[in-house]
Parts: sequence; structure tokens; C-alpha cells
Amino acid sequence: MDKFLDNMELITSTIKELEIVNKKSKIKTTDGEAMILNRKEVVKVIKDLQSFLFPDYYTHSEGSENVLSQTELLLNIYNRLAKVIKGACEFNGTDLVCSPEIICEKFIKKLPEVKTMLLKDIEALYEGDPAAKCREEVLICYPGFYAVSIFRLAHELYNLRVPLIPRIMTEFAHEKTGIDIHAGATIGEYFFIDHGTGIVIGETTTIGNHVKIYQGVTLGAKSFKVDDNGNPIKDIKRHPDIGDNVVIYANATILGGDTKIGNNCVIGGNVWLTTSVPENQTVYYQGK
Repeated sequence: MDKFLDNMELITSTIKELEIVNKKSKIKTTDGEAMILNRKEVVKVIKDLQSFLFPDYYTHSEGSENVLSQTELLLNIYNRLAKVIKGACEFNGTDLVCSPEIICEKFIKKLPEVKTMLLKDIEALYEGDPAAKCREEVLICYPGFYAVSIFRLAHELYNLRVPLIPRIMTEFAHEKTGIDIHAGATIGEYFFIDHGTGIVIGETTTIGNHVKIYQGVTLGAKSFKVDDNGNPIKDIKRHPDIGDNVVIYANATILGGDTKIGNNCVIGGNVWLTTSVPENQTVYYQGK
């Protein structure tokens, strides 16, 4: 009994100390009525979108198992997505330019375009990797395609200025694959990621068509500009521009919003770049 009382005192004191810490925190909390955005519901949207776009290769999410048709599945996606968009806006204190339902309509209209892009990404991987025996192998097995497929969906929601959800989607892909693509990045057709582990592509990166990127590549920012109070300035160009037909080999690092890699360049493994490279150049690491 004495040990139980000692433990209760420890528990009580710890809770009180945490309450004090929480009062000093700048992290939002709910008022008891609003719900914190449910990340699991966003993941369900991802899984249902994958199943809708590639019904022979992905299964429905939990809660959609009894859906029999593509029509029913898309209606489920519409309703679930509208709900999580509304929740994200309420939690984030964001006012949308239009209703969650209209955003869902605009997003759904983009799905044929997204699938067209994904089929081109599959083609790039199949044609570019001798180890790929068939296109279906790319779809089923390749982490690069898995991450890009979620990115392309998240990017459409990002363009519609939906808060939080696009980032949750790409971070889910990051957890699964080790590939970190910010939903705000702009990526062209026939995008090739091989192996993929450790790739980082920042928010304001632009990537052209027919680009190949290997594991460990960082397309990142240099030191951030700060305002008069010393805080990083947000919503400015921070990440590089990559032209068409560029190959970037493993562990290369390319930094800076004013750094441009021209068309048809090859960037070798372990290269560190903070300056632009003209078209048709090969850059490689030279050890001392």
C-alpha cells in the first residue's frame, strides 16, 4: 500500500508539472469541442485514392472494404476528404477561398491528369532501370514510385491551398520509403527516383521533365534569410531549379533558391553545389 501511495504521489506531481509546461507551450490545443485533425483519416484517404487510381494493385482502406464499385469508392473519397479538409481548417484557423466540397470537386477533376503523370513516371522507371522486369513490378515494388504517387496527389491539394493535409500525406510517404518530397515542390513528367532512401526535395524546388535522381540526394536550402526579429522569412524561393534530362547521382547536395542546373547535365555522386551549372555539363566530385 505504501508503495502504491508513493507511486500516486509521483503520478500526481508529474501531471501537475506537465500542466505548467503546457501553459507555456505555443502549440495549439483544443477547446474541448474541436477535434485535433485525425492523421489516420488522412491515411485512409491516401489508401482509397491509391485503390481508385490502381484498383488491381492497392486495396481499400479500413471502412471501405465493402465498396463494390469505383463510383462508390470515389464518393467515399469525396466525403472523407471533405471532412478532413474541414477539420484541418478548423484546427489550423485557416479560412478557405471556397468550401471543402468545392475543393474536393476541383481535386477530383484533377485525378485523370494525376494518373496520366503517374503512368509516365512508371514508364520512366521501367525504361531507366534494367532491374525492372515489367511495369507492374515498378507499381508494386518501387519505393520511388510509391513516394511520387502520394506526392502528386498531395501537390494538387497544396495548390488548392489546403492546410496540413498535403504535408501529412507526404510525411506518410516519407515514413514508408525514406523519401522526403515536400508537397509544394513542382515536378515534371517522367520523374525517376531509384532506390530513393534519404532523398530530400524542398518546398520551392522545381524539377523539369525526364529527370533521374538517386538515393541520398538533397535539393535543399542554404542559410535562411531572417526578418528584423531574427525569425526565418517564409514563403520565399529557397530551393534549386533542376532542368530537363538531368541525372543526379547518389548523395549529391544542391542548395539554394538561386541555384539552377541546366538541361542535360549530369551531377556526380557526393557533389556539393551552391552555384548554378550551365546546360550540357558534367560535374563530379574531386577528392583531395
